[in-house]
Amino acid sequence: MTTRSDSPRALIRYALVGIAITAALLWALYLTRDALLIVYVSVLVAIGLSPMVRSLERRRLPGGGQLPRWAAILIIYACVVGALVLVGILIIPPLIDQAQALWTAFPNLLHQAQQWLIDRGLLTRELTVREAVQQAPGGADTVGAVVGAVSGVIGGVFGVITILILAFYLLLETDAIVSTLVRLFPADERDRVEDASRRIVIKVSAWLGGQLLLGGIIGSTAAIGLWLLGVPYFYVLALIAGIGELIPIVGPILSAIPAVAVAFTVSPTLALAVVPFYFAQQQLENHVLVPRVMSKQVGLSAALVIISLLIGGSLLGILGAILAIPTAGILQVLFEEAVPDPSTD
Repeated sequence: MTTRSDSPRALIRYALVGIAITAALLWALYLTRDALLIVYVSVLVAIGLSPMVRSLERRRLPGGGQLPRWAAILIIYACVVGALVLVGILIIPPLIDQAQALWTAFPNLLHQAQQWLIDRGLLTRELTVREAVQQAPGGADTVGAVVGAVSGVIGGVFGVITILILAFYLLLETDAIVSTLVRLFPADERDRVEDASRRIVIKVSAWLGGQLLLGGIIGSTAAIGLWLLGVPYFYVLALIAGIGELIPIVGPILSAIPAVAVAFTVSPTLALAVVPFYFAQQQLENHVLVPRVMSKQVGLSAALVIISLLIGGSLLGILGAILAIPTAGILQVLFEEAVPDPSTD
């Protein structure tokens, strides 16, 4: 029989064991954070594509049967890959031509810029291209930066492939996964869990549709603005702007760089006109379009959209900003289930 004096000691032992297990789990989660992030992104991709997969799956084939789920998924993947290939065909050749032209004109442009600085006493003598690169911030680490960038690109490509493969299998096994998840809850709660799952799918799919809508708006306005300014290859640059819109924070900035570079090959004045155009477009996107479109699509308030982007960007950078809104939508559904609104009873 356990005495009363042993009871506090047992509680302390249980508490220490609990703390040790919790610490071990947290440490394991920290060590596997990259893998867990890939899994989470794969889940979001599968959730976002599931309505399209189900829509294709319901279509009747000429023989009267239905399209298999794996075939519906492959059709969607093929459309995505085909769109990317088409974008590459449209973008890469003009960009290579413009980059070569810019590199050819770079020494003369560097001379003009340095002469302007010398005339105003901001520079003592002209630098060669090599000296300018070496004296630029981080110029001495150019090789290391290039190697790091290439490694990052290769790692990103493998990450995307892994996400697409995992999302494929998650989409194949959606019904089994949802059924298993529902069985974890008591029988009287399973209807609520299924309803919450449906609402999460709707929100994540709406977020994906909102991203595509924003990309279309930014691409269209960029095409009109660059055409009015007289920038060559405006349709390609607008396509880059639309794709860049899919990457929060840095996407619009990165998409502005080729537009400014192309405009600079025409004249410095045109390049200076392109900069404020992209700046104004980015401000409109950040403060008006994203909050309003995502608020309407996902059902989040504009303030919550902005807060989610800020927190996600602070935690995980660009990827965090990309995942912020769908994650906020999921958390909103979970909060509504955990704390029901009394007025709806």
